[in-house]
Amino acid sequence: MARTLTVRRSAWPLRQAFTISRGSRTAAETLTAEIRDDDWGGRGECVPYRRYGEDLDSVEAQIESVRGAVEGGLDRAGLQDALPAGAARNALDCALWDLEAKAGGTPVWRLAGLAEPQPVVTCYTISLDSEEKMAADAAEAAARGLSILKLKLTGDGDLGRVQAVRRAAPEVRLVVDANEAWQPEEVVSYTPVLRDLGVELIEQPLPAGADDGLDAVGSAVPLCADESCHDRSSLPALRGKYSVVNIKLDKTGGLTEALALRSAAEAAGFEIMVGCMMGSSLAMAPALLVAQGAKVVDLDGPLWLAEDAQPPMRVEAGRLHPAERALWG
Repeated sequence: MARTLTVRRSAWPLRQAFTISRGSRTAAETLTAEIRDDDWGGRGECVPYRRYGEDLDSVEAQIESVRGAVEGGLDRAGLQDALPAGAARNALDCALWDLEAKAGGTPVWRLAGLAEPQPVVTCYTISLDSEEKMAADAAEAAARGLSILKLKLTGDGDLGRVQAVRRAAPEVRLVVDANEAWQPEEVVSYTPVLRDLGVELIEQPLPAGADDGLDAVGSAVPLCADESCHDRSSLPALRGKYSVVNIKLDKTGGLTEALALRSAAEAAGFEIMVGCMMGSSLAMAPALLVAQGAKVVDLDGPLWLAEDAQPPMRVEAGRLHPAERALWG
């Protein structure tokens, strides 16, 4: 049987609107690539992200541009040169890993030379809103046993939001994500207060490309590069500005580069956060392999979905369990 490639769009309704500094959404729109060869098929899911100039049409066009090569036997190594880092390469890379695992009867973690994955504790994101709404959402999440909350922030009014959440959920661990919305002076003034409120990490306070603004300021809380870190080529510019990098497969262009980025980042002295776009369990499954032993894990996409890929990854009080091989890997 000749190898075939199928691309499918999905829209996963969210349990409630999800808001960050750049806007809101009520559904997660994804693309799934399935590569079949003989009796076996492998799948990979990606999430096109407008912040990086992607949408469903452009990412599907990228996948289609290499259809002939994929159906002709393109492997993971060749894929790294055939497409740039981004959502399209992620879907195909994860599908190729899954195909090899299923055809050979060997799990991806073993193919990649990793230890068998264990459950990880994921952050749960509190969407940007008023102090009162974020505090209520945090209290509800804490009551569900979710022990690490990530707060979406936007600049004006952020200290009040974090203070309200801390009052409502005094025992939870806190991470905050500014999504590029702060100014350098806000890093200076906000971070001592956030440290005293128990915030452990701040994601991407300044716009990507404006990271030099961090050279002249000090932060009382460790800073994590998200939008400023895509793949290994990002690392040199981040030294001295950030102590943590956020690895997302839709940025790295798949599991292959994500694993290489983690290794290079650790060798360069960075700590690791593993995050996600708003996708289903199919997108989280390969990311969980990268997340083993990470400082912070943020793979809560499925917790936001009203429906999920089948069979879904199991989540118990914020502990995300490895996927069943019927799903991926």
